[in-house]
Amino acid sequence: MIIDGVISLLNAALRGPGRKKQAEGAVDAFRSRRPLVPDANAKIDAATSSGDRLADAIARVGGSWPFIIAFLLLLAAWIVINAVFLSGARQFDPYPFIFLNLVLSMLAALQAPIIMMGQNRQSAKDRLVANTDYEVNLKAELEILALHEKIDRLEAQQAREFDRLAALLIVRRE
Repeated sequence: MIIDGVISLLNAALRGPGRKKQAEGAVDAFRSRRPLVPDANAKIDAATSSGDRLADAIARVGGSWPFIIAFLLLLAAWIVINAVFLSGARQFDPYPFIFLNLVLSMLAALQAPIIMMGQNRQSAKDRLVANTDYEVNLKAELEILALHEKIDRLEAQQAREFDRLAALLIVRRE
């Protein structure tokens, strides 16, 4: 009975694209009673280069409220210093703040691809975690099928034992 359930589950799992290896791994782990997959985060961290870690750090800082607030304060200071405190020839970036526009453009040109690198790494990590979840769920389903089979066998054995005891009771009454 459990074999039929495992076969039907395995056939359903094998229909998905690229799922054959995952299904086979889940069945092997089920048979050997071993944990299925390592920690996905540890697997990704082991394959992460220093450039990837730097891109992640820049994306983490560049997408935070403290960075946005600090950057707004820097822009306000730049404008106030150039428009109010400095005058004439001492202004290093007079209105309309062309140098500020240049700096902001260069920052955006550098920051956008770095943030996209971090997002691409995060999506790759999410895919790995989703595949890991699929394998774990498949193994859990196999384990549940095995438990159902065991419970069915125990119930059948218990029913036979009750029938035997009932037959003994009837024989003794007569």
